[in-house]
Amino acid sequence: MTIQNPVNPVADLGIQNANIHLNPGVDALYAHAIRLGEGVQAATGPLTVRTNKAGRSPKDRFIVEDEKTRGSVWWEGFNVPIQASVFDNLLAKMVQYAEGKELFVQQVYAGTDPEYRIPVRMITEMAYHSLFIRNMFVRPTAEELKTFEADWTVLNIPSFKADPAVDGTRTDTFIIVNFTKKMIIAGGTQYAGENKKGIFGVLNYLLPEKGVMPMHCSANVGEGGDVALFFGLSGTGKTTLSADPGRKLIGDDEHGWTDTGVFNFEGGCYAKVINLNADAEPAIYQTTRNYGTVLENVVLDADGNPDLNDGSLTENTRSAYPIDQIPNIQPGSVGGIPKNVVFLTADAYGVLPPISRLSPEQMMYQFISGFTAKIPGTEEGVKEPSPTFSTCFGAPFMPRHPGEYAKLLAQKVQESGAKVWLVNTGWTGGKYGEGHRMSIKHTRALLNAALNGELDDVEFVRDPFFNLEIPTSVPGVPQDVLNPRDAWADKAAYDETAKKLARMFRENFKRFEAGVDQKVTDSMPNPDA
Repeated sequence: MTIQNPVNPVADLGIQNANIHLNPGVDALYAHAIRLGEGVQAATGPLTVRTNKAGRSPKDRFIVEDEKTRGSVWWEGFNVPIQASVFDNLLAKMVQYAEGKELFVQQVYAGTDPEYRIPVRMITEMAYHSLFIRNMFVRPTAEELKTFEADWTVLNIPSFKADPAVDGTRTDTFIIVNFTKKMIIAGGTQYAGENKKGIFGVLNYLLPEKGVMPMHCSANVGEGGDVALFFGLSGTGKTTLSADPGRKLIGDDEHGWTDTGVFNFEGGCYAKVINLNADAEPAIYQTTRNYGTVLENVVLDADGNPDLNDGSLTENTRSAYPIDQIPNIQPGSVGGIPKNVVFLTADAYGVLPPISRLSPEQMMYQFISGFTAKIPGTEEGVKEPSPTFSTCFGAPFMPRHPGEYAKLLAQKVQESGAKVWLVNTGWTGGKYGEGHRMSIKHTRALLNAALNGELDDVEFVRDPFFNLEIPTSVPGVPQDVLNPRDAWADKAAYDETAKKLARMFRENFKRFEAGVDQKVTDSMPNPDA
């Protein structure tokens, strides 16, 4: 524990003579951010900022390899090892660099469950980052602040840049996690999402040791107390579909599953808002007009109003707001044991069914695969649908082997009796450019039927290529929508495209086969069906 000095709450790091703002509120942070030239207030109220990076820098994220992490971190993919000496040298330089500077300190919790939350001290150079942190994490009560002791520390100084040739980093940007010292240091990037995703990665490492399943998912709860989880990568509808007017929102991004239920890691939401529609998503849209919200890289029109259709700065425009800005939220951001688990994918190949039921082995397979697809125009050089496989639907934030998370999720699902569904919010009737995007009306009808138990007694048929169980009828959804092959005019083209995607699934999974049960690999798609 870091016992903090209220006079100098960064003294233990060796930072002296800094101008410290401890737990400043919204009004003060607006004033500081505007004074420091970090952003401007939109006519409708939000603080709007522009960043030097339009998103996370996953290739510049490192984990210190030492006795604690050497055998427990999966050193593949996004988990890149770095020596403790690199961390120590950069920290020393950052401490020296911070001497006499203006710093903002927020004392917050990561997690709404008192038994599993971790107290975090967030030290930032930017006032807008401090407001982002205040919005996104759980704020202690006045009484809790009196005895607050940080277990983890984040030191984020965007204007401090590493020298790769000297400091051992890839570029001048770095985010380094040190599990032994319980600290994250970051520099070179103004993108505020690094603050929350860094701590998310910490929880993903720590919680499995306590039997808690950490999840990159949204969660909501129905009137009867039934909890549903929604896993999915960006663009699959995770935030949109969990913000259901008929169900209360627990959280939109990160949760833990304990023996007694689900808890949110955060105290706010970080929604992508490009082309956000006021009619389709009124609650999230309203947050982009509220005082206290942080809008990242959202362009203002001539009258100073946010133009959510303008992607000239980036398609990754974001709104960070406290969860209590959403009217229909679950008190305390906690819920009971989940009854339904939903994996969302936006299949731009148009061959996955709009909804299918997964066996325990298929659940583990799809969870480890974490499939969605990029569409042409999302990245330079993408001319046709491109598969994206992100393990556990959040590969950059998962320090342990994907099989470890999959086994823990399977255990939770087995103990709870929860049903697991794969929902395709992508294309139907053909691949991107030939078919059309799945109707949000149909997707909501499919989800409501699954969550309400209306699919418990209907007949299912098995898809030959992906071995998925597809319902033959769903209230409010046309028959020809349910089976993707029926929606294609050219059946031979469907078969060839389905075989192509099935081969992609199998090729991607080769690197995980050694860490999972044979029953899981046996459930793989079959391109030779």
